[in-house]
Amino acid sequence: MNNHVKDVERYESKDLATKYKKTYSQASQKIDADVLAAHLVNLDRDGYVVIENVLSSQQLQDIRREVTPLLQKTGRNFFEGELTQRIYSVIAKTLSCNPLVENPMVLALLDEVLKPDYLLSQLQVINILPGEAQQPIHFDDGFYDIARPRRALGAATVLAIDDFTQDNGATMVIPGSHKWGDRMPTDEDLKRQISCEMSAGSVVFFLGTLWHGGGENRSSQPRLSATAQYCEGFCRSQENFSLSVSPERVAQCSEDIIRLLGYSIYGTFMGMVNGQHPKRLLEPYSESGGR
Repeated sequence: MNNHVKDVERYESKDLATKYKKTYSQASQKIDADVLAAHLVNLDRDGYVVIENVLSSQQLQDIRREVTPLLQKTGRNFFEGELTQRIYSVIAKTLSCNPLVENPMVLALLDEVLKPDYLLSQLQVINILPGEAQQPIHFDDGFYDIARPRRALGAATVLAIDDFTQDNGATMVIPGSHKWGDRMPTDEDLKRQISCEMSAGSVVFFLGTLWHGGGENRSSQPRLSATAQYCEGFCRSQENFSLSVSPERVAQCSEDIIRLLGYSIYGTFMGMVNGQHPKRLLEPYSESGGR
């Protein structure tokens, strides 16, 4: 192998940062390896897995208290849901959903299905009101114009803040659809939809290639949830966090969330600011760039 090739390989594999070296999720050290392995088996087979007791009742109360005053407008179109309330730019408005974003089991699954340096793509709070129709079924990484079948370029969570039931709009999924090629669901496929019924505090985690959608709310009560979506570090995120969340706000977050918000380097140089690591932008607000 000539020296030029060796130099390129060394460049591609080396962390060239000086002050701020790469940080990675340590989630696998915090969770049961056997439980993680079982979730991965189900995820590979079905494209989704329900994880129980992700957040505590106190954390759910904190989220509800913080987000309820922000739930005002309903959706602007049939996809957002004309009887669905959504909160965008969540981290700029409240940090109460951060425990969902950085939950150890969620991060451990992401560590397995995405490459290192993956990013948060968006964070939303979603409140489906009574009378809302089922959301059009879709897959989340469909805006990346790469033919299927392929591996997922993202993954997502939906947190039940209220219990999810068949009647109140629980997330609908088509098991196994993450392995489909470039085709739309048929009527027969739609008959195989499953309602992700789960208790408050639980999460459904699914791959970006899984066909899914919010369910119809036939109940008399709203159904409150939060969703954190993630993408590969080389993909553009849905929310432009560099504009929606101030550096001062980012500095109040944990190291994991700082990295997920894009204050990180993918590969050797992707994500830099003025030729330097983006965490330098946090220095005026925190000596360490976070807590």
